[in-house]
Amino acid sequence: MKTIVALCTVLLIASETFAQTEVTVGVMRGKDYGVTYMLPKTELEIEIHTTHHTYVPGEFCKYAERYLHLTDASPRQNSYWTIDKVAMRSVGVPDKEKVYFVKMRDKSIAPLMELTEDGIVRSINMPFSGTPKQQTEKNGDMAEVQAAPDPRSFLTEEILMANSVAKRAELVAKEIYSIRESRNALLRGEADNMPQDGEQLKLMLDNLAIQEQAMVSMFAGQTKKELNTTILRIPIHETEGEVAFRFSRYFGVVDSTNLAGEPYRLTIQNMEEPSMEQPTAEIEKRKSLDGVMYNNPGRARVILRFRNQTLYDQELPATQFGGQECLAAVLFNKGFNTKVLFDVNTGKVLKVDRGE
Repeated sequence: MKTIVALCTVLLIASETFAQTEVTVGVMRGKDYGVTYMLPKTELEIEIHTTHHTYVPGEFCKYAERYLHLTDASPRQNSYWTIDKVAMRSVGVPDKEKVYFVKMRDKSIAPLMELTEDGIVRSINMPFSGTPKQQTEKNGDMAEVQAAPDPRSFLTEEILMANSVAKRAELVAKEIYSIRESRNALLRGEADNMPQDGEQLKLMLDNLAIQEQAMVSMFAGQTKKELNTTILRIPIHETEGEVAFRFSRYFGVVDSTNLAGEPYRLTIQNMEEPSMEQPTAEIEKRKSLDGVMYNNPGRARVILRFRNQTLYDQELPATQFGGQECLAAVLFNKGFNTKVLFDVNTGKVLKVDRGE
């Protein structure tokens, strides 16, 4: 009894040291002690990168055509969304129908099994990896693009003291033309104070460009951009033209049932050769095999279309279209030091090292 308590204490300390992993140790099934683990099933993760554009009219927008000959400066605020990129990948989630138990016997070493926080097997007889839990839940994660400089920081005292909007617009326009003349003089080598080298010249030209752009925005307006990443999870199954999500120019990514957006349609095809379905008795027999079960994933062809355009067409691993295999228990007898590394997204064996 004291030995069991001491072992539990050591395991508890280890679990605190490696907090990324929760290992189920000492679980009893009948009279047996061992480790319980799960294999993953595959879900399709869709990562949608969008940008929210917000147009803010310039302070002098109604003078844009008169002073700068800008004909498209709108006096009305406007906002809209665009899709920049759509990425897809296979991710593993615990499959509650594939729960297995590894017995600890007298003739075998108690295997050191590393599990994910969800209970999916990651490795056997290998050091704890210390891999943190993947952070894939980024739905609604907003990141604003670097803001443009405040144009008022470049205004002179004369401009700020002007007693009318029209006068300020006229003076700002003159300042813009003055900046352009200074830039042209630098490029022609005709400036009164020419820079000493190319790096200094570039710095001066960049500063003039920033000032000009900021002041022009007081007429043309500014478009602010915010980046958004939306994560969707869809169980993998054979489907043809299923609506994965909808997108609206005015609301961004919306639910697949929201008719305010246009549909993005998903097709998933099983690329494995069809096989005869195993009888129930055979399936139960495989579940009771003496050893460590792992997945042999199949392949799924994933196609995403919008209107008549194909945005994505690739093959991804899918456990639902594959089967299971078994690592024999003899590999883990006392005479061997078998190390196994699994793919936590598919449950397949990535690497097996066998030593004696």
